[in-house]
Amino acid sequence: MSPKPMVRPGGRSARVQESVHAAVRELVGEVGRDALTVPMVATRAGVTPSTIYRRWGDLQELLSDVAVERLRPETDPADLGSLRADLDAWAEQFIDEMASPPGRAYIRDALLGDPDGTNAGQCSAYAAEQIDVMLARAVQRGEPVPETELLIDRVVAPIMYRILFRPGRLDAAYARELVTNAVSAQQTEAGARPAQAAAPRRSKKKPDS
Repeated sequence: MSPKPMVRPGGRSARVQESVHAAVRELVGEVGRDALTVPMVATRAGVTPSTIYRRWGDLQELLSDVAVERLRPETDPADLGSLRADLDAWAEQFIDEMASPPGRAYIRDALLGDPDGTNAGQCSAYAAEQIDVMLARAVQRGEPVPETELLIDRVVAPIMYRILFRPGRLDAAYARELVTNAVSAQQTEAGARPAQAAAPRRSKKKPDS
């Protein structure tokens, strides 16, 4: 399923989203997620409950929307001078953030309020965009690069599976092992792609409003 582009709303719609999202984050910190209600959020955000119901449907879908926005990377991956160094650092950071208690909570909320898979697809697109940035740099350096989907399958997918279903080994050593396996698989199965080859697919960045 192709994720729907997350276009940040403008004008009053943007202000409503910002105030409601902020209210959710504040109230979760104050009363806990289980005690949260739509009327509480509406009062804190200065909107009516009907505004929240019209826009988000129910509390779980609102929590899912907040979670997806919180999982959105704020910066490009670090440029450490080589694809392998970039991938190692990015995978380590990905594990650190996603396996943390807040990260696990955001993942849970993103999936629970996502009946059609749109939010899951958006979270996947975030990871793909970050990988595309690293691969594009590698092409410019003249390095051979694997496909984006190979890195999704060999690095991102195992991490998410362990976070959701089989906790353990979620550390820097595991991140580097996954990257090693992905790079080895690319070299074994397809051979190194020449640097002259077309740059990897790069998703369009959503402009900040």
